[in-house]
Amino acid sequence: MLVDDAAELKQVTLYTDGACQGNPGPGGYGAILVYGEKRREISAGYRLTTNNRMEILAVISGLETLRYPCAVTVYTDSQYVANSMSKGWARRWRDNGWMRNAKERAINVDLWDKMLSLCEKHKISFIWVRGHAGHPENERCDALSVAAAKNKDLLIDEVYERENR
Repeated sequence: MLVDDAAELKQVTLYTDGACQGNPGPGGYGAILVYGEKRREISAGYRLTTNNRMEILAVISGLETLRYPCAVTVYTDSQYVANSMSKGWARRWRDNGWMRNAKERAINVDLWDKMLSLCEKHKISFIWVRGHAGHPENERCDALSVAAAKNKDLLIDEVYERENR
């Protein structure tokens, strides 16, 4: 991270969710960024992807909208995302040549690599929230991600489609 003192950084809250209609299948993500009184919603849909890729991409897309280093609290209903980042799994996979263990290669390497790069720019903490449990921002992110997955003009998750032909 470029700035060591988190107190000097803008405090941003990022709520995220991913969805997939079938897994794999058409998918989407939704994210809400909150900074003070400002609020921004973003979402996008993909023609063929997985739920886990959309969960990760929701966080990446939210972080990529930030122009300056920030202190970001990410709320996600994905234990995969929360644990991979909070428990250092993704960093360990990268340090081990993207191997989860001696025999298993990590998946979604392209996205984890982007996420780890963004974590070097921002001070980020991850908080897991139970999905579909009435958390207003999580419910809104779910609605955004489901709607995005149902769009007519879906984007191409090029890495997923190339690796899964």
